[in-house]
Amino acid sequence: MNSGVMVLIENIGIIAFAISGAVVAAKKDMDIFGINLLALVTATGGGLIRDIIIDNIPPAMFVNPAYTIITLITANLAFIVMRYKKPMPKAVTPFYDTLIFWLDTLGLAAFTVDGSFTGITSPYGDNLFLVAFLGIVTGIGGGMIRDVLADDIPAVLTKHVYAIACIAGSIVLVLLWKYTASELISSLAGFFTIVIIRFLAMHFKWNLPTINQ
Repeated sequence: MNSGVMVLIENIGIIAFAISGAVVAAKKDMDIFGINLLALVTATGGGLIRDIIIDNIPPAMFVNPAYTIITLITANLAFIVMRYKKPMPKAVTPFYDTLIFWLDTLGLAAFTVDGSFTGITSPYGDNLFLVAFLGIVTGIGGGMIRDVLADDIPAVLTKHVYAIACIAGSIVLVLLWKYTASELISSLAGFFTIVIIRFLAMHFKWNLPTINQ
């Protein structure tokens, strides 16, 4: 996706995912290298997995280092803030949490769409299952790597309907692409499917069932 809006949203997502990785690392009492590493894998890990699957070598993160640079700048700013910050006022916390939620949601949607279209424009574009999978892994892969490195159960397996939104958006995109061949229609539909499902899950506190619930 080359539109200015999509690039902006992807950059917002990179920043949100980088902050997410930095925060997880800080909670695990990692040093500044660990904070940078977890921020980097969270923001770029999904795209790296995607490119390896379709043999897009070297992966895009190495061909265009802009996302890596943005991630590392964000991670170090987050380190400074977390190291020297005063306790956040309780009144501010809900607004901060809401902001992170929306940044994360927009980033997830943008990465899923971008990953799907990377698959569509690859030599394997006629394999719709692979295309949908590439969208999903681009959206959630980085967070899973982050949690494994942090010795946690991946949040994608326990956090609301995060992965389900990603899967649904990717499937909608692929089906519309197949039957309309319209990049605009399929990308917007996939993008907003993810955003709407995430919003509804947050608003109604949806969670997938577990053994004990």
